[in-house]
Amino acid sequence: MKKNEYILYFIIIYILLNMVLFPQIYINATLNGITAWAINVLPSLLPFVFFTKIITNLNQNKKKKLLFEKPTRYLFNTPAISLYTFFTSIISGYPVGAKMTADLYEGGKISKSEAFRMSSFCSTSGPMFIIGAVGVGMLKNVAYGYIIFFSHIIGAFINGIIYRNLKLKNDKKNTENEKITSKINFSNIVLDSALSLISVGVIIAIFFVVITSLSPILNLFSSGVASFLAGLIEITKGCNDISFSLSGITCILSCTFVISFGGFSTAIQSLTMLNKLEMPLWLFLLQKLTHAICSTLIALIIFFIFL
Repeated sequence: MKKNEYILYFIIIYILLNMVLFPQIYINATLNGITAWAINVLPSLLPFVFFTKIITNLNQNKKKKLLFEKPTRYLFNTPAISLYTFFTSIISGYPVGAKMTADLYEGGKISKSEAFRMSSFCSTSGPMFIIGAVGVGMLKNVAYGYIIFFSHIIGAFINGIIYRNLKLKNDKKNTENEKITSKINFSNIVLDSALSLISVGVIIAIFFVVITSLSPILNLFSSGVASFLAGLIEITKGCNDISFSLSGITCILSCTFVISFGGFSTAIQSLTMLNKLEMPLWLFLLQKLTHAICSTLIALIIFFIFL
C-alpha cells in the first residue's frame, strides 16, 4: 500500500469511528448536504445539464465554427465550441462546464489535449451563486458579489491562456463515439442527466460529512482561517463561514479564492464528469489553484480602483 493510500485509509477510519460514536451529528450533516443540493443546486443545474447535453449532441453550425475558430485557437488553442462551453459554464456554474467538456470528448468532437485545455477555463461558478447567494445573501453587499464574479471570470479567461500549450503524449479523439447526426435520443439524455445530478448530490453530502469530521481540527485555528480552510473543502459552507468571520477586502479576497479554486468537493464533482478523460486529480487542482490566484489578484486590483 502506498503512502497516500495509508493516509486515505486513516482518514476514512477516523470518519467511520466518528459516525459510530456520534451518529446523530453525521445523520444531520448528511441531511444538510442533501438539502443544500436539493434546494440550491438541483433547481439551477437540472435544466442546464439537460439542454447542454442536447446541444453537444447536435451538429455544429459550420459558419459559426469558422467565425470563432481563429480567436479560440489563438487564445486557448481549442476549437470554436470551447467558447460556447465557456459562456455556458459562466451562466450555469459548477460542474456544467466539465460535463459539457466530457460530452464533447465522448462524442469525438475534441481531442483529449483540447479537453484538458478547456477544463482550465470552462470550469467556473455562476452569477446565481456568486452574486445572488454569496454577494446578496451571505455578504449582504451586491457590489462585493459583482467584484468576485468579474474577477472569477477574468481569472478563468487568463487561466485558459496559461494552459494553452498543454499537450499530452498520446493525444487522440474518442473516435468510437464520433458521429454526425441530428437525431436526439431523449431517453439517454434524461438518464445521463439524472445520473450526473445524483452523483453531484452524493458528493456534496459526503463532503458535508467530511467537514463535520474535520471540525475539531479546524477549530484549532482562528475563525477566519478555519472558514477559509472549510471553503477549500466545500465552497458553499466556506463562503458562508467567511461572511461571519471576515470583512472588507479580506472577505472579498477569501471568497474569490475559495470560489475560483472550487474546493475539493467541486473538484471531485468535475472529475466525476470528466471520468472518461482520465484527468489526474493533481492537474485539475493545479488548474484551479492558478485560476484562484489569478482571480484573487484581479479582485484586489478592482477593489482598489472602484472602492
